[in-house]
Amino acid sequence: MGATMAVTPSNAATQTIFALSTAPGRAGVAVIRLSGPEAEPIAQTLSGGRKLPPRRAVLRKLSHGNEVIDEALVLYFPAPNSFTGEDVVELQCHGSHAVIESLSEALLALGLRQAQAGEFTRRAVENGRMDLTEAEGLMDLIDAQTTGQRRQALRQMDGHLRETYETWREGLLDALAQVEGEIDFADEADVPDALSHAAWPHLTRVVADIEAALHRADRGRAVRTGIDIAIIGAPNAGKSTLLNQLVGRDVAITSPQAGTTRDIVEAHMVIAGMPVTLSDTAGLRDTKDSIEAEGVRRALARAEDAHLRILLQRGERIEAPMEDGDLVILNVENPKNNNEINALEGYGVDDILSRLEAIVRDRFTGGEPAGLTRARHADCARRALTATQSAQTHLGIAPELVSEDIRTALRAIDELAGRADIEEVFDRIFSQFCVGK
Repeated sequence: MGATMAVTPSNAATQTIFALSTAPGRAGVAVIRLSGPEAEPIAQTLSGGRKLPPRRAVLRKLSHGNEVIDEALVLYFPAPNSFTGEDVVELQCHGSHAVIESLSEALLALGLRQAQAGEFTRRAVENGRMDLTEAEGLMDLIDAQTTGQRRQALRQMDGHLRETYETWREGLLDALAQVEGEIDFADEADVPDALSHAAWPHLTRVVADIEAALHRADRGRAVRTGIDIAIIGAPNAGKSTLLNQLVGRDVAITSPQAGTTRDIVEAHMVIAGMPVTLSDTAGLRDTKDSIEAEGVRRALARAEDAHLRILLQRGERIEAPMEDGDLVILNVENPKNNNEINALEGYGVDDILSRLEAIVRDRFTGGEPAGLTRARHADCARRALTATQSAQTHLGIAPELVSEDIRTALRAIDELAGRADIEEVFDRIFSQFCVGK
């Protein structure tokens, strides 16, 4: 969103803030949002002292001093049922620079403070209107450029990731109750021996669930950041020509001379509603040319990191870092099946695109809930997993250690949710929002 200013910790949370919530520039309508205890009284002052009916748009002339600034629609959302959980007012005014500037000056003169980047959403999290993962989903929705990104962001905004980690949390709390029972009532005759063994099924289920979520994490991050597809093969296999055919324009230099491509050439497109980066790479072969050898090294590294590889051949066999599900395509003069193309003439390229769409749709656009879409999510989940596995190891040996392990796992989940004291994480996340959000 372009903003990099950190949000001040919540010592200023009682102040009423305002910001332009629509894109700056000339427009038919601009929205200025107010949030905080003075939002409604200030809006009343601007509109001539007339009260604002909750949740109903009213047309009001906005004035400061003796000057009419604009005529605008005014909407008042009382706390706690608003975006931030505070009193919120939206001023839907005309979108000229002069109107926005005059309204901003009036609001500052009336004692309001300009909101910092992400401060509205941060207040929503701190007031319990959403958790941190839902706020991140909102940011992803604002940044979404493809259908797949939009769908995943909406699932996360709807709390699907929250439902996932709350299931882990419930399992850990059930296990902790069993372990604490053995610690607190070890001498009681009516408490069974080794009560903590009853925690084993709960811990096992949590471990399995977190492992499954981590296994799917690369898929969620790929949807957010884009799917990488590397085109690899021997020199002069037609890789650059295939790249140009797939994207429908000349992005890579093509030549009958082998070894034309020395570095990575990237092109961006949308496949099955997902952002995709196609990479043309240097031809794979043994060479004593230091520049070409570096190109081969980079090609192999890109192939290793890619989500999918297309190996283009002209009949030769080469060693390449292929995985199950990758495409092996033969570039021939007269294609006879869907594993063959004529890259120069474009024959069979539509079939390749159809197969790529099917692969992307199958791997990355499933209807499963939004998962661990960020490195932060995966880090918290891994720490929760490690602590839960440690609890399994200590079970039946040292209940006190099991208890501490479970509490460590719960703290990691609290950090994932944004419930822990992680001020620096908040600052880093919310600074990426636009000021009006």
